[in-house]
Amino acid sequence: MDKIDHAILSRLAHDGRASFRELADAVHLSPNAVAERFRRLVAGGTIRHIRATLDPAAFGRTVEAVIEVKLNAEQPAAAFEASLRHLPQLVSATLMTGSYDYAVRVACVDRDDLVAVTETLRRQGVRETYTRLVLRELQLGGA
Repeated sequence: MDKIDHAILSRLAHDGRASFRELADAVHLSPNAVAERFRRLVAGGTIRHIRATLDPAAFGRTVEAVIEVKLNAEQPAAAFEASLRHLPQLVSATLMTGSYDYAVRVACVDRDDLVAVTETLRRQGVRETYTRLVLRELQLGGA
């Protein structure tokens, strides 16, 4: 991967809808050359997904929180992750090192919805939670 690939990836991280022509103008190559580089980056696994980032508030989910989760000793991580897939409030879940096993990010309709999520987690093999509300997030793009 060279400087041009890095420039293409940086631009796509900020605008995943950029056309090959726009990318070509930014890196001073032809659209065909950029398209070939893009296909190579996809085939090599560097670009894994192009997706829309949705605003949870558009769906009435204005209370965002990070819930740190400590699993019961007998709870396998894979089983816990499978149970999270049925949680409509789930934004992401990250397996972590340290005092807690997971950082679970959720977007809830209100505080009662957040309480319901926490109670659901406890029924799914969670021993302890530590919840923090998200006040603001700065998106930087990139990996």
